[in-house]
Amino acid sequence: MSSTLTSLTIANQTLRNRYIMGSMHTGLEELPNGFEAMAAYYAERAKGEVALIITGGVSPNVQGQLWPGAIMFQDPSLIDKHKIITKAVHDADGKIALQILHAGRYGVHDQCVSASAIQAPINIYTPRALTIEEIQLTVSDFAHCAQLAEQANYDGVEIMGSEGYLINQFISPRTNQRTDAYGGSMENRMRFAIEIVRAIKAAVSENFILIFRISIADLVENGSSKEEIVFLAKALEKEGVHIFNTGIGWHEARIPTIGMRVPRGAYSWAAAWLKSHVSIPVSATNRINTPELAEEIISSGKADFVSLARPLLADPQFVKKARTGNAHRINTCIACNQACLDQIFSGETASCLVNPFAARELTWKIIPTKNTKRIAIIGAGVAGCAAAITLSQRGFQVEVFEKSNAIGGQFKWAAQIPGKEEMNETLRYYAEELKALHIPIHLNCSESAWLEKAFDFHVITTGVVPKELNSLKSDYSIPVLNYIEAIEQESSLGKEIVIVGSGGIAMDVASLLGSEQEGITDYQNHWGVDDSLNFPGALKEKILRVAKRKIHFVQRSGKKLGFKLGKTTVWSHRTELAELGTQIHSHVSNMEIRDGAFYMTKGDITEMLQPAAVINCTGQESTLPPQFNETNHVVLGGAKSNERLDAKRAIYEATAWAIQFEM
Repeated sequence: MSSTLTSLTIANQTLRNRYIMGSMHTGLEELPNGFEAMAAYYAERAKGEVALIITGGVSPNVQGQLWPGAIMFQDPSLIDKHKIITKAVHDADGKIALQILHAGRYGVHDQCVSASAIQAPINIYTPRALTIEEIQLTVSDFAHCAQLAEQANYDGVEIMGSEGYLINQFISPRTNQRTDAYGGSMENRMRFAIEIVRAIKAAVSENFILIFRISIADLVENGSSKEEIVFLAKALEKEGVHIFNTGIGWHEARIPTIGMRVPRGAYSWAAAWLKSHVSIPVSATNRINTPELAEEIISSGKADFVSLARPLLADPQFVKKARTGNAHRINTCIACNQACLDQIFSGETASCLVNPFAARELTWKIIPTKNTKRIAIIGAGVAGCAAAITLSQRGFQVEVFEKSNAIGGQFKWAAQIPGKEEMNETLRYYAEELKALHIPIHLNCSESAWLEKAFDFHVITTGVVPKELNSLKSDYSIPVLNYIEAIEQESSLGKEIVIVGSGGIAMDVASLLGSEQEGITDYQNHWGVDDSLNFPGALKEKILRVAKRKIHFVQRSGKKLGFKLGKTTVWSHRTELAELGTQIHSHVSNMEIRDGAFYMTKGDITEMLQPAAVINCTGQESTLPPQFNETNHVVLGGAKSNERLDAKRAIYEATAWAIQFEM
């Protein structure tokens, strides 16, 4: 049997395999029907056979809230509400633990508190330092929250002691400048964590699982040393913690730890290191998104569990598919962050780019159609594939027509960008689902091939094409390429390039032309991650990237590169491009190519460059089939509008339409 599928008994409770669903706030917590929505959401993952689910963070008191109105559990009147969640998970043969999270100085409100009054660089509020009496009350609040959780039939709790939240703020010298019994020496700085664990153990039964999320790599200056981490871990183990979950990076750290630019399994070393120092089970986390990688981590002895959060947003059946030999049909998390973390930080409910059903379990259902009809999907980009699969699952007879030699549309070009290779997994998933559902796919077909058959309805998902660069005067002495041509011809382009545009496409093309794909060692060297933990916070000196080409961005505005992109990932992309030496030319009013040179005007000044090519990355235009005149149709995705177009919008729009379509 696969190592990941073996059971393990913790606190007299048997976990059926080695998969844990890691904590992730979804925004369902604060909805009017939040408990019912969370119950449906978690139950779906329990049905998918994950061994233990850990909820999004729940505050033990008002001061610990992530923001005003964020979920708390300090009132016994909420027990019955939480029982809605635990019953749904238990009915699906799953187990669930409540994560207790005190935000500390990360709380976005004027009541935030911390070990010391030191403002977080990512928060506008400065925390107030807790008094000793308030510390003791907070310890009691943690214990009370755990006690309520057990009364609500949770199987355990996870104490959030990492990622820069309150407990971590006490532990780290970066944020703890106290001179009393809770500051100074490591023994004093970890006193708060020890007292919380001790109080919880006294408040709950011996069969209640206690997980502690411990920071192994703070990835911030003046972070914890490896000696301090070992000292803390051994003390927590002695107090009765059952499982350690490895925490990676504070939220203020300027190192990407979960985005798609982070190699798979880049932090499994942290679990292996901790496991060598303790005797209780350890869970590995961060960028583990395939059963094969999970199996390697468990079978090699690096960890006892693997913790997956976003991969179970992408596919709640992940574990079941792995167990039944259907791993090829897993809808793999591509770590894009666009519909999960970016939406949370924008005040929206989280979902998933590749699986828009995520966190919509109460409202989105695959309901069989009452009228089976023949439907043509014209265009096999991600919108067309999503619509075809959903319609087929509902019982419609679907055929897909695509003029190129492969499915994927614009998505397949994006998948060729260094750091975006994970997108190939979505194309693999779509291909597998189309095959499993026996949906005919006609590739390399003419733009009117679908007219040769009689269909009851037509779904137009022909997508977009690169926009023309009409503002550039040219004598053709330098080649001008669109972004698709640049991707196709990358290996033959010269050593200096001008990119016109500054959006996401422009940044992607610059990455392709300027950098190489990174492995784990490259990632650690370029971002300064010390996997030997010889430096506090696991930070070492960076080894700067070496650029393949000199890249110039030319833009009419003065806005930052990728200003429309998600805040959780765009900063790291900008950092990479800056380290590659890319130059940004803003407020350009006129552009001209003549006599083998590129001229650009900024105000009253004209500058000259001599690039090998000019790449047009100024946007996209919608397309429709030239012979289309049918009445029974819908236009979706990029074909409908290129405004704020991305894969998230295209997949969501196509799926939302397909689940409710009837003729």
